[in-house]
Amino acid sequence: MLYTEKLGQRALAAATLAFAANFSVWTLYAVLGLRIREQLDLSIVQFGLLLAAPMFSGALLRFPAGMLSEVMSCRKLFIWQMALLPPALFMLPLISSYQGYLLAGLWLGVSGVSFTIGIRYVTAWFESRRQGFAMGVFGAGNAGAAVTLALAPVIERVWSAELIGPAYGLGMLVTLVLFWALAPEDTRYMQTRRRADLAYHLQPLKDPQVWRFSLYYYFVFGSFLALLMWLPHYYVNAYGLSLQNAMLLTLLFVTTSSMVRALGGWFADRYGGRAVNWSVFWICLVCLFFLSYPPTSMTIHGVDRDVQLEIRVNVWVFTLLMLIIGVAQGFGRASVYKIIHDYFPDHMGSVGGTVATLGAAGGFTLPIAFALAVEALGVHSASFMVLYGVLAACMVAMYAAIRNERSRRRVREAREHNFLLDD
Repeated sequence: MLYTEKLGQRALAAATLAFAANFSVWTLYAVLGLRIREQLDLSIVQFGLLLAAPMFSGALLRFPAGMLSEVMSCRKLFIWQMALLPPALFMLPLISSYQGYLLAGLWLGVSGVSFTIGIRYVTAWFESRRQGFAMGVFGAGNAGAAVTLALAPVIERVWSAELIGPAYGLGMLVTLVLFWALAPEDTRYMQTRRRADLAYHLQPLKDPQVWRFSLYYYFVFGSFLALLMWLPHYYVNAYGLSLQNAMLLTLLFVTTSSMVRALGGWFADRYGGRAVNWSVFWICLVCLFFLSYPPTSMTIHGVDRDVQLEIRVNVWVFTLLMLIIGVAQGFGRASVYKIIHDYFPDHMGSVGGTVATLGAAGGFTLPIAFALAVEALGVHSASFMVLYGVLAACMVAMYAAIRNERSRRRVREAREHNFLLDD
């Protein structure tokens, strides 16, 4: 038992390291995108498409990766997935066109499947009562985005922007070697229970709960992805901050949101995933209400004079609200996967891959939606209006599910009561 526990800790550490490295690559355009926009004079919609490219391919590949993780060694899948990335990273300095950067972004999106492979790999090592915490620790690999926001500007400042890609390529090769050396092979249980029967793995996808969980994850993870890509642009354009300060404040958002994920998993283990999620949604709803309100000037005609009223969320209040949302989303990301494991413990690859795919879809659909909303309404806060609408849909879906569950429970209790009376 002790031996298996130590192997589980090694598996969790190795997988978290690999996921963090992959996530840093997946979000690389959050830094490079602003330089590319300036270099190629991109419109805001073209910029949104550029940020969306890695997220698009990463999201689409998560489902097949989840299915493969059910029938193949997750350790080997992780190694092959990481081996695909260095060539694209080493080629980045050679690209000079918008189309070239889009194609490179799609290639780098392969890094996005690391979560789906890793979650199937990690869950096999831990018993049910510790799943939330284990998945929360693994999910803290989201902090790889913070590594990019902190490291990439330093590489650009000390050496040059052309060396960012090769430096990341070298880092990925080092991570691959470390994972190969440290990560144990899948548990004997996973090796013996693998089934190539496609229908068995697809069967849970008929359950509406899977798609409801996907909607929740679209907000708590998809909007997190979209925000970490969008916030540097927002700080620069809405508040006139320098790129360096914009990166620092985005780094604060990403780091805080990532590091609380393990705590969110612990809360989900203790209080239940749905209770944590419902609290997360209410907190985010209040914050997004204020963030969605555009800067407004009003003239109140008084008795003796006119009163000018300015309503505006300043940069410090904005940052505070973003940190609250980031913490809440970190809790939410952990609690959603705790719920998934509670309902579908034997299908973490197929169901987890489906939820991860649709959640990550927010990473490429939301930046485009942000850009279109800003262009249509002409206010920067339009991006948060989009998020407010997404969250409202999540809350309606969860409220309906809770009501349906309570209704079914009342019917079941009434039948049991009538059965006892008949006896």
